[in-house]
Amino acid sequence: MRFTKRTMGIVAALALGLTGIGATTAAADSGPATHAPSALVLTIANGTNPNTATVERAVTLRCSPSVGGDHPDAYQACAELGAVGGDFAELSTNAQRTICPMIWMPVTVTAQGVWNGQRISYTHTYANQCVMKSNNASVFDF
Repeated sequence: MRFTKRTMGIVAALALGLTGIGATTAAADSGPATHAPSALVLTIANGTNPNTATVERAVTLRCSPSVGGDHPDAYQACAELGAVGGDFAELSTNAQRTICPMIWMPVTVTAQGVWNGQRISYTHTYANQCVMKSNNASVFDF
């Protein structure tokens, strides 16, 4: 009888773990509720072509399994990316607009890595630094 109760307890624990209930509580303690790895390399470069532009700054951003990297505001950047499901194009639709000068000093941003276990490769060129910052909130603010 003890063997059966022990076996049923082990099976119940495994079933609980496989349904994700155990994983949900663990993810709540570690930051954004993502289950697969999320780690990115973000760059800001001067110029229009990401292959030839001069990289001005580069940082790493890790959002899962724990928040980290050398991004100065990793928690905020991960929260903003999590709100749009890692879709960088959606960041600009949620960003607060500011008035920027109409000066052509192109800045190209890139994001390479993995978001929720899916490969990400994003590149976008903005007219200048002000336009870039007003369209990306905290993600490219480094």
